[in-house]
Amino acid sequence: MNGPEVLRGGALGIVGNSSQNALVQFPEPTMAAPSRADVFLTYLDYYRTVIIDKVRALPVGELRHSRLPSGWTPLQLLLHLTHVERRWLEWGFEDPALPNPWGDQRNGRWHVDEGLSLDDIASALRERGSRTRQIVASHDLTDVGQPGERWDGATPATLERVLFHLLQEYARHAGHLDIVAELATGSTGE
Repeated sequence: MNGPEVLRGGALGIVGNSSQNALVQFPEPTMAAPSRADVFLTYLDYYRTVIIDKVRALPVGELRHSRLPSGWTPLQLLLHLTHVERRWLEWGFEDPALPNPWGDQRNGRWHVDEGLSLDDIASALRERGSRTRQIVASHDLTDVGQPGERWDGATPATLERVLFHLLQEYARHAGHLDIVAELATGSTGE
């Protein structure tokens, strides 16, 4: 793409691919989609990239610094989202014996090793998005997750329910990053 594209309604949208981010339209409710699964995947792609871009826009000194009483940092949030998708989809639907599903946590709190950079974590999150697409493509939305530790004794959820949960988690965390950005830089908005 040569530059920002003004989209229907004048909005700019951003979505990622496996190599780098590209501008794309926000998935408006009036946009046609081939399936319900594609609706979920389009929104997840959009929010995944919005979150990466929000973190990239922060000053470097803010990436490992918390501005909130809960103590999480923007890099921890990115790594958390990578593991959230992994836990819900790979652990829940593909591999009940998945090793280290809680790799984003230490002592019950989000954690990022000092050796991991923003580029490392952003790349891992984009790769996780590709893996999410593969998992969704290999299942129907009505498929139920595989019984196992992921579900903590509860009846496994359907893929559609898990995708809805992931979408709300991404949207919620995008809002959290808006607050962090405003506190860190004074910037406001989407």
